[in-house]
Amino acid sequence: MTARATSVLTDIADFAEITDDDVPGVVALWQECGLTRPWNDPQVDIADARRGPTSTVLVAHQGGAVVASVLAGLDGHRGWLYYVAVAPALQGGGLGRAAVAAGEDWLRAAGARKVQLMVRTTNAQVRGFYERLGYEDQATTVLGRWF
Repeated sequence: MTARATSVLTDIADFAEITDDDVPGVVALWQECGLTRPWNDPQVDIADARRGPTSTVLVAHQGGAVVASVLAGLDGHRGWLYYVAVAPALQGGGLGRAAVAAGEDWLRAAGARKVQLMVRTTNAQVRGFYERLGYEDQATTVLGRWF
């Protein structure tokens, strides 16, 4: 771990399940990181993740502010990570790696044997981050349909 990573992570609380008080900070973080889209209401995504035992949102705090998040969900067959976010000022210090690890740990405890995530094709930098963590292209095409 680099000196920067050590200094960034030492004053950050461990990842924990989101609380009602965290929701505005998480939404703001996702917006700041460019993760929201007009067709996805982040408040609804958070509420859906909190609704049952097969998904959650985990957050980390620094000085009382939300600085990182990951939404983890189990679809009955495999685990998925969404909304992996780190405050831009703290990126590159190991917090993204910690967010992924927290999501993976939650999924493993929930019974997942495999974890997957989706990266927009325009986001080469983030794709490289996940590849450095051992994620590989699955040679599949994701198809979708709006209801």
